[in-house]
Amino acid sequence: MTLYANQGDLEFLQRGAKWKIEHPKGFFQPGVLALTRQQRLLYRWRSVPSDANMQGTLARPTASYVWNAIEPALAAGDEAGDAALDNDPVIDRAPAPRFIFIAALLANGWFIRVKSLVYSPGMAVEPTRILKILARWLVFFPFWTGALFLLPTLFVGCVFCGWFIWVVRDTRRVMDKFQLKKELVHQNRGIAS
Repeated sequence: MTLYANQGDLEFLQRGAKWKIEHPKGFFQPGVLALTRQQRLLYRWRSVPSDANMQGTLARPTASYVWNAIEPALAAGDEAGDAALDNDPVIDRAPAPRFIFIAALLANGWFIRVKSLVYSPGMAVEPTRILKILARWLVFFPFWTGALFLLPTLFVGCVFCGWFIWVVRDTRRVMDKFQLKKELVHQNRGIAS
């Protein structure tokens, strides 16, 4: 089984300076592999970043699900073949809706651009961290509301439209790169399985 690897070619993942230092050759997405002593595959799964798992930050198979898949494979004996790659496991936590994920990426980039929620030591992508990042929207909305009251409406409207066009373009560009990666992974799935 080949794990999915982010090779550092996604500029989006490199927007955090620490990412370049901590992962100079990229990083592997997690996977689960169960083998017998005779090297027979009992279970295999790998995370492939997509919109369905918040680009690899969530959606791992539960331990009970994995064990329930391993038990019958063990009982089948050594004559049974290798287990197929599990592409639809029961997951531990469903990701947030896509618009919340994008809102979190935008807030993480301080509303100037989308910025990934990549792992750094001591900074796990947990619900509390995502909630803290999403709380930045509570500053963002009053900022624009205050600007409407203090500055000429036409000026604020033009700046807001320019900002909106910029972030939509940046978001689409980043999400298109992830989609392209996902399509390449699916094309190569037969080789990597």
